[in-house]
Amino acid sequence: METTLWWLLGAFVCGAVLVATLLLCLLSREKAPYQRQEALFTDCELKFLRVLDEAAGKRFRVFGKVRMADIIGVAEEIHGKDYRRAFSRIVGKHLDFVLCDPETLAPRCAIELDDSSHERDERRARDQFVDCAMEAAGLPLIHVPVEKSYDVTELRKILASI
Repeated sequence: METTLWWLLGAFVCGAVLVATLLLCLLSREKAPYQRQEALFTDCELKFLRVLDEAAGKRFRVFGKVRMADIIGVAEEIHGKDYRRAFSRIVGKHLDFVLCDPETLAPRCAIELDDSSHERDERRARDQFVDCAMEAAGLPLIHVPVEKSYDVTELRKILASI
């Protein structure tokens, strides 16, 4: 009986220490400076996505806001500082939409929805780099200007060329 009491007392003390430690961690931890975004896509992107989904049909699976480094990589023969420099240029960039094979999810092309921000000099330089990188990787990149509405038939014609 006495041994059981010591075990219970030991378990109680260990539990109390654990609870106290967890409370201390929770109370001392700073709140991370993040908040949830209201939507993944802007209104323009969402409008285009709906038409793109319809145009893609069963031929492609559409993904949005895909990181370039997830669909293209640095050539195998590049190493060291050159690799890090090349990778850093693609790791922080995203493509608006990527169309993939529905079975293998292999990327087949990317689409950039070009609004008025693409007319700024720094954005043009970014777009030129993205165009060159995608061409080097052998993945077509289609630029579609933002419109008030999109024609599914016209978009199907564009996708048929892929």
